[in-house]
Amino acid sequence: MFDSLFLFFAVAVFIAVVLGIEGLFMWWNTTRGPEARRMARRLRAASAGGHGTEQLSILKQRMLSRSDTMQRLLLALPHVQTVDRIIVQSGLSVTLGDVILLTLLFGSAGVFVPMYLGRGLLFGILLGCILAALPTLYIFRARTKRMQRLENQLPDAIDLMGRAMRAGHAFPNALKMVGEEMSDPIGSEFRTLFDEINYGVRLEDALLNLLERVPSTDLQYFVVALLIQRETGGNLAELLDNISAIVRARIKLMGEIRTLSAEGRLSAWILSLLPFATALMINIVNPGFMTVLWNDPAGLKLIYFALFMMAFGIWWMSRIIKIRV
Repeated sequence: MFDSLFLFFAVAVFIAVVLGIEGLFMWWNTTRGPEARRMARRLRAASAGGHGTEQLSILKQRMLSRSDTMQRLLLALPHVQTVDRIIVQSGLSVTLGDVILLTLLFGSAGVFVPMYLGRGLLFGILLGCILAALPTLYIFRARTKRMQRLENQLPDAIDLMGRAMRAGHAFPNALKMVGEEMSDPIGSEFRTLFDEINYGVRLEDALLNLLERVPSTDLQYFVVALLIQRETGGNLAELLDNISAIVRARIKLMGEIRTLSAEGRLSAWILSLLPFATALMINIVNPGFMTVLWNDPAGLKLIYFALFMMAFGIWWMSRIIKIRV
C-alpha cells in the first residue's frame, strides 16, 4: 500500500513538473518569444503614425506603458504621443513608462547617494540631473544611429523598387519586396508601410505615417516625389532612379563633410575629457591635493562654473561642426 501511494505521488509530481515547465514555456513564448516581440514592434511602429484610422490611434494609446495606472497618467500629459514617437524612432523595445521609471531611479540615486556620503545637496542635485538625463540621451543616440543606418539603406531600397517596377510589379508589391529582402531598420519600416496599405489605409496616409516614423530628409524627398507623381503622372521607375541618384550624391557629400569636420570633433572630445583626465591623474599621484576644491565653498563654485562653461563650449563646438546638406 505504501509503495502504491509513493508511486502515485511520484507520478503526480512528475506530471505537475512537466505541466509547469510547459506552462512557463508557453507563457514565455506568448509574451517574450520572437513572434511576440516581432508583433509588438510592428504594432508600436504602426502606432507611431498619425494619419491612419481610429484603430491606429487606439493602438498608439495602448503602447505607452505596461501599467494601466501609468497609462492613464501618461494620457493626461500634453504632447505625450510626440515623445512616444521619438522612442519608437529609436528602435528600442521600451515604452514611455519604462523611460520615465529609469529617469526617476537614476535621478533619485544621483541626489540621495551624494547626500548620504556628505557631499552636499547642491552636488547631489547636479549629479541627479546628469544621471536622470542618461536614459533620454541614450534614446536620442539610438535614434540618431538608426536614422543614419536607414538613410544609408534608402538608395538600395529605391533601386530595388525601380527594378521591381521595370519587371512589371505593382507599386505595393515593390514595397513588399523591399520589406522582405532588405534588412532592418528599413525593412521593418517598409513592411509596416505595406501592411498599412494592405489593411486599407490610403497610400498618401501610409506614406505620411512613414515620414512621421522616420524623420529623414532623404525619405522626405522620396515621399514628396511619389505624392507628386501620383497627381501628375509620369514614369515612376525613372523617377525612382533619379531620386536614388540624388540621395547617393547627398550621402557622399555628407561623408566628405564628416571627414573634413573630424578634426573639430576630435578637438571637442579632447578638450571635454582633458580636465577630468587631469583631475584623475592628480588624485592618483597626490590624493589629498585637490580635496580643498570640493571641501571649500569657493572651490565648489569654481567647479560649477567650470562645468557650465564646458557644457556651453561643447554646445558651441557642436553647432560649428554641424553642417546641414
